[in-house]
Amino acid sequence: MSAFSDVREIVPQRIWDGLVARSVHGSEATFAVLNLDPNIAVPEHAHANEQIGILLSGSVSFDVGGEREELAPGAIWVIPPHVPHSVDAGPGGAAIIEIFAPPRHDWAAHPELAPGTPSGFSLDNE
Repeated sequence: MSAFSDVREIVPQRIWDGLVARSVHGSEATFAVLNLDPNIAVPEHAHANEQIGILLSGSVSFDVGGEREELAPGAIWVIPPHVPHSVDAGPGGAAIIEIFAPPRHDWAAHPELAPGTPSGFSLDNE
């Protein structure tokens, strides 16, 4: 197995309705590129994984443990394990990168989508 990959080659998965992830799972963490459709709401939930993210494009409203914040590109968040959180995408949707530790092995049960599903962001060389 190579140490290298390309996000465009990662099979996308539907994690929630309106939220698609392309993820790479290491032994200690999961790295995920997420695309949120416009105006979708990811309901409040919690998990055993620490979650660290950055908003690449679009806008979101995040609620983390009762603290609500409107976020713009460049915003970073850290969600400790077991803390309830939810997110609402803005009218243009959002592209996010997140790291989860330990890895999100539970995502293996989510449906895979067609490889050409839009990623929600562009790379400089595209």
